[in-house]
Amino acid sequence: MSISETLFVPDLQPALKHPTIFRKFDSLEEGASFVIVNDHDPKPLYYQLLAERGSIFTWEYLEQGPEVWKVHIRKNEVVKGETVGEIAAKDIRKAEVFRKYGIDFCCGGKKSLKQACEEKGIELSTVETALETVTKEVKGAENYDRWSPDFLADYIFNKHHQYYYAEAPVIAELLTKVARHHGEKHPELQEVYRLYVTLAQELNSHFAKEEKVLFPFIKALVVAKQTGNTEALHNQFSVAGPIQMMEADHEAAGEILAEISEVTDQYTAPQGACNSFQFLYRKLKELEDDLHQHIHLENNILFPKALNLEKELRN
Repeated sequence: MSISETLFVPDLQPALKHPTIFRKFDSLEEGASFVIVNDHDPKPLYYQLLAERGSIFTWEYLEQGPEVWKVHIRKNEVVKGETVGEIAAKDIRKAEVFRKYGIDFCCGGKKSLKQACEEKGIELSTVETALETVTKEVKGAENYDRWSPDFLADYIFNKHHQYYYAEAPVIAELLTKVARHHGEKHPELQEVYRLYVTLAQELNSHFAKEEKVLFPFIKALVVAKQTGNTEALHNQFSVAGPIQMMEADHEAAGEILAEISEVTDQYTAPQGACNSFQFLYRKLKELEDDLHQHIHLENNILFPKALNLEKELRN
């Protein structure tokens, strides 16, 4: 199947739209693609595809309304060798290299280094040299990959969840204040406000699911291994389901962060901005950095550990 093959979604019966698209996607060979044409933004399909199939596809808008939406959907080739996420998991200093070149090692961490560089238009050799250089630095770094899943889950809660709970109200108050005083002259602040409210709603729901469902599940897996009592696991659903949901949430949050960064010109306060304006943008940048680290620890380290542990215990 080639990119020239196009599926006109409005021609399908409502109940058959998503199932038809899923069948089309599932029939693709690695590296193959097709285009869907719709009469409205098919973004809900993107999240459903991500939740049910995982991060194994690329989604590129060819046309975005107002009457016609065209999306190029491609099934990724199976990555040979280490992924970007695995590279960052082994040495967090390399994540700084990826951040410098705009390579997504969090939500996009399942891509090969070559694929990530090609998508960004960066010479592979340039990034490889930077990665080699950073390994020669004397500066140490935490090796999160050696941590047990239960310890890592607690670390994520205590460091990243608690950071968000402390900083989110501060950012919301700052944003309200700055938008009220400078929104007329800088209308982009209204868009930042809208995006931040959406992000906060996403994160509040996401953290609750992790704390009430996923993290306790992961800790139960560790206890089962320590005690040898795996009988209860056979009556439980798989940890793969909650993990797929969390990864879909991460993707959604990552997109909102990217929009905030774009609207704020990468958190660059305008000329002559007051201290509160500058402080707000600094706080938003710190939040983005923390969330990137948070998502990296989960997508690339905690979740694979949990899946491997469950597989070991159920065999």
